[in-house]
Amino acid sequence: MTSYEGTHPAVLVRVGGRHAQIDEQLAPTIQAIWECGFDTFTCCQDLAESNADWPEKLPHMAEWVESRRGWMLIDFPVDSGLAFLSAVANAGPRDAFYVRMTHWAAPDAWDVTIKPMDAAMFKEDIPSRFRLQLLQVSFPASDLPELTRRLREHAAGRSVPPAPADWSTVGR
Repeated sequence: MTSYEGTHPAVLVRVGGRHAQIDEQLAPTIQAIWECGFDTFTCCQDLAESNADWPEKLPHMAEWVESRRGWMLIDFPVDSGLAFLSAVANAGPRDAFYVRMTHWAAPDAWDVTIKPMDAAMFKEDIPSRFRLQLLQVSFPASDLPELTRRLREHAAGRSVPPAPADWSTVGR
């Protein structure tokens, strides 16, 4: 089943009792994430396309929107996001993919951030109360096949023994 209600075509993904309409390019990856037992909040298969109208209302966001062309995003609860990152890192070699996902200065480095959330953003009559709730992972679409492969390796119980990484692209 395909839906075109959002920016991107979506398909229904079901794993156990969990189900949601997921952007079609990310659907197999989200399925693999759920099969590994990790929770997600949201995802997007191209951040620039999803936010293309932002610069009309928010001109200061034009450069950011353009910089996110071809970049995907998955939002996790913090604990699930950290477990996801560990699983992906351990399910493959410490190669260029690994360096991109772990070091901010690598070419096409993943953008991994933990976002503090204020409860008062959603209920403005209460005092501010911040908590760490969201781990956001943004990565180039070209990494999607390897990401999905590593998730399937993790789900199958396979990992790669630790080994040195080539950090030359980040000056180490």
